[in-house]
Amino acid sequence: MLRIHFTDNRQAPIWLVDERFTIGQDSRNNLVLADAEISPFHAEIRQEHGLYYLTDCGTQAGTYVNDERIGARYQLRSEDKVRLGTLELLLVDPAKHKPKAEAVARWFLQVIKGEHQGHKYHVTGSMTFGRSVKCELCFSDLELSRRHCEFFLKDDVLEIKDLASANGVFVNHQKVSTAALQPGDQVRMGSVTLLVIGPKVEVAQAEDEDATLFMRAIDLPKPAKPKPASQPATANPLRAAALNAAQKSGVPAVPAKQPLNKVLLGVLAVVLAMVVALAAKAML
Repeated sequence: MLRIHFTDNRQAPIWLVDERFTIGQDSRNNLVLADAEISPFHAEIRQEHGLYYLTDCGTQAGTYVNDERIGARYQLRSEDKVRLGTLELLLVDPAKHKPKAEAVARWFLQVIKGEHQGHKYHVTGSMTFGRSVKCELCFSDLELSRRHCEFFLKDDVLEIKDLASANGVFVNHQKVSTAALQPGDQVRMGSVTLLVIGPKVEVAQAEDEDATLFMRAIDLPKPAKPKPASQPATANPLRAAALNAAQKSGVPAVPAKQPLNKVLLGVLAVVLAMVVALAAKAML
C-alpha cells in the first residue's frame, strides 16, 4: 500500500486506502490544497487490483511525475515524485522503502491546539509559519500574519524568530522575538499551539553573577611554640647554702620565688636543727 509524503512537511503522510482519491482546491476533494497553481479538481488516483494510477484532470498547470508531465492513467510506483504546481509529493511503500541514514537529533512540531490539531511536522533547515501558501507551515487562522514566524535549526538547536507579526509569538506563555527551543516547550501563535518534540540539548548555563564565590584565604604562619622558661639562677649565696643544707638533711627545699624573710627563717631553722642534732650526738 502506498503512502503520500509531503516534501515540505506541511502535514502528516496520507495512506492511499480509497479506490478513488482526488486532489484539488475544492473542499470536496480527499486532499484539499490551497496552493495558487492547483485547480479545483486537479488530479485523481485510482486503485485497481493493488496498482495505483494517476490522472491529470485537464489542468493548465499540469501534473508531473519525476519531472515528466503525465496525462491519464499513469501507473505510480514507490519512490515516484508527483508535482502539482509548486507542491511536491513523494509516493512511498513502507514495506519497500529504506529510509536514508539521518542524524540522531530530530525535531518535530505537533499541533496540540487549533487548526490541524494532532498533525506532526518534521523540522528541516528553515521553515516559515503563517497564512501565506508560500510558508512551509501554512495555517488559515486569521489571527496569524502572512509570514508570522520562522523555525530554523542552528547547530542542532531549534530556534524561533518572530517575523514582525501583528499578534506576536509566545513560548511557554512568554512573548519572545527570538528564542532557543527545548523539547516540551509550547509555542503559541494566534489560536495555534505547537508542542516542541526533539532530542535533549545541553545548553551552556550563564554564570550567575550573584553566586557566592569561595576563595582560599591567605595562609598565615603557624604560631611558634613557646620556649620553656629557664630556671632562675641561684645567685644568692645564702639561698644556695640553704638549698644544699636542706638537701643533705632531708628537709624540703624552700621554693626559689618565696619572699626573702621566709628564706632566712628557713635557713635559721635548718641551722637550729643541725645544732640540736650535734648536741644530742655529743650527749650520747
